[in-house]
Amino acid sequence: MYVGALSLDILLGDVRSLKQKRSVVRPLVAELKRRFPAVAVAETGHLDLHRRAQIGVAVVSATAANCGEVLAACERAVAFHPEIELLSARQRLFHDEDE
Repeated sequence: MYVGALSLDILLGDVRSLKQKRSVVRPLVAELKRRFPAVAVAETGHLDLHRRAQIGVAVVSATAANCGEVLAACERAVAFHPEIELLSARQRLFHDEDE
């Protein structure tokens, strides 16, 4: 069993309040959940900053290749949104036999 984790650090466009931030981040998280029903997605960081957000994505799979493919597809889906800028993306892969 493999567990893949993806951390996306994003910069939001013309956002001046936490309420506006929620109006951008919530639909993005919902879209990832809808397009990739096998993944878990949540806003995981920069909760008190109105122009930055961190989104975490996790997937469980039988193969490392499948984990990588799903996480890469999630990263591309976020990167193609014109209202945000993807600052960094970090993938990690965990295997059940790792110590």
